[in-house]
Amino acid sequence: MKKILISLLVSLGCLSGVWAAGGDTIAWDKAPNKTNDLGALQNGAKLFVNYCLNCHSAAYMRYNRLTDIGLTEQQIKDNLLFTTDKVGETMKANIDARQAKDWFGGLPPDLTLVARSRSGSGGTGADYLYTYLRTYYRDDTKATGWNNLAYPNVGMPHALWELQGERRPVFDVAQQHGHEVQVFKGWEQVKPGTMTPLQYDQAVGDLVSYLQWMAEPGQNSRVRIGVWVLIFLLGFMVIAWRLNASYWKDIK
Repeated sequence: MKKILISLLVSLGCLSGVWAAGGDTIAWDKAPNKTNDLGALQNGAKLFVNYCLNCHSAAYMRYNRLTDIGLTEQQIKDNLLFTTDKVGETMKANIDARQAKDWFGGLPPDLTLVARSRSGSGGTGADYLYTYLRTYYRDDTKATGWNNLAYPNVGMPHALWELQGERRPVFDVAQQHGHEVQVFKGWEQVKPGTMTPLQYDQAVGDLVSYLQWMAEPGQNSRVRIGVWVLIFLLGFMVIAWRLNASYWKDIK
């Protein structure tokens, strides 16, 4: 029994060591929640179709579901339909699977549920995506020419680089446990993009909010219904309490 316990402790120690070694290099920033902002969701949908849908599919989302965020079917056809002619089709990328394997080492993952699946100890999936899309930097040692602080050695190039421009991370050297380590300090803008840093952060916030909404289009309705259910249960509890007191008052 003692040997079994020791083996379990060693295994847990190894697992925790692997988790620490493979964890995030920087803390995740808190993503803005704009799932109730139709303008932000529409802008996020535009960014998704123009910059993400070239390689990534959203195979569990249909174009006509975008009417839930205030777009008409005609607006969807005129502005967002590039890979199909039917508004009822799902959002599938036209990238060739063999070419994707040659370029990126594999087919880019489907993004329908990415805002839910990427949550972790650092925060929600939205926090991860918001940080990830804002921490790309030039790295000529990589095949794509890009690297990422939130996802080191990432195989995906920076799809939004024209908007953000090119940046370089700045590190300070600090002493920890008798060793010198690099501590992330901030960013140095190497080449400006078409957006200012504030505008880019807002655009990424819109895109991430759209990914949040896409992962669960009915989430806002669910929250509203949940609030009314709680109010109903609270009112029913008060009524039941008074009925119980009235029923037993003569017996007491």
